[in-house]
Amino acid sequence: MIYIVEFPDQGRVRSWFAFDTDDFARKVYASDERDEWEIFDIVTVRELLEGVGETPESPTANPKFPAIYGMGKQHGWDTPLYRADYLLGAGNFQPEPIRESEACAAALAQRVKLCRVYWSDSEATAALEGEPLFENKDGYWGREALREQLVALEVIEGPLG
Repeated sequence: MIYIVEFPDQGRVRSWFAFDTDDFARKVYASDERDEWEIFDIVTVRELLEGVGETPESPTANPKFPAIYGMGKQHGWDTPLYRADYLLGAGNFQPEPIRESEACAAALAQRVKLCRVYWSDSEATAALEGEPLFENKDGYWGREALREQLVALEVIEGPLG
């Protein structure tokens, strides 16, 4: 399981979970204002050009789409390029791999004042005692939200509330 604790700019701290990284991504995509491919995508320059009706060999590709064409000249037409707008900036691509889970965590972090993602039961359980964020007055509610989530999912024992 993956556990998320969100501290909004205003209102109550909330904790929620995802079964795995695929479920985490689905939930982030469903609740974000951006399209999935803006949050995370892997695409080649050839695919980008085909999406606008061009190919690298088309004489109009470079004049009509110089930025895309330039990426092809720089990285190759079939090199996988990663897009993660919340990590790289809107519309930027890079050949260095990015994990979908990283891109989704970055999307979450943009929505709230503060966000923590715990990638396993043991990491979330350990956070109850060792997360520095939970040591101050505001953090108390984050710890309680996470604790309630862990109790509800029967990861730890204890009464809710």
